Parts: sequence; structure tokens; C-alpha cells
Amino acid sequence: MSVTIEVDFSGGLEILFGNEKTFVIQLEEPLSIKQLVHHLKDRYLQTRPELFLSGDSLRPGILVLINDTDWELCGKGDYTVQNQDKISFISTLHGG
Repeated sequence: MSVTIEVDFSGGLEILFGNEKTFVIQLEEPLSIKQLVHHLKDRYLQTRPELFLSGDSLRPGILVLINDTDWELCGKGDYTVQNQDKISFISTLHGG
């Protein structure tokens, strides 16, 4: 069962993805958010993976929204994306 989702980046993360703020992605099967993060790294991330991932997980300071709801309320990385979900990655870290 294929799943189509919208993924968007803001707060500076879009720079890591070729200055693209939004991707519409068709997945062959539903993935967990943790799997989706690695899919994004492998297929869409263009530079500086250390600013997106820390070890095997998402870097601290990145807010994740699933259909405009904090991912912590949806099960964090264990949430399985559904058809037509909108997943937002927002950096809350700012240089100074």
C-alpha cells in the first residue's frame, strides 16, 4: 500500500535540503517517523547531516509536527505515517 505525504522544513533546515521547503513524497509502504527521518537523510538531504541527525536519531532542537500536532503527543518516532499526513520539521536552534 503506497502512502503519499507532505514533508516541510523551516527554521533554517530547508538549507540542508537544497533550499526546498516542501516535498511531496510517495512511499511504497507506511514508515515510522524514525524510518522517515533516515529516508529523508538518504534521499533528500544534500549537506551537513550532523545538523539533522545526531547518531541514529533526530538532532535535539528540531520540533516535529504531525498534521500540526507535536509528535510527542502522537508517539514520537514510533508514529507510522498515514496517507496525506503533513510532517513538519522546524529547527528551534538559532546561531548568535
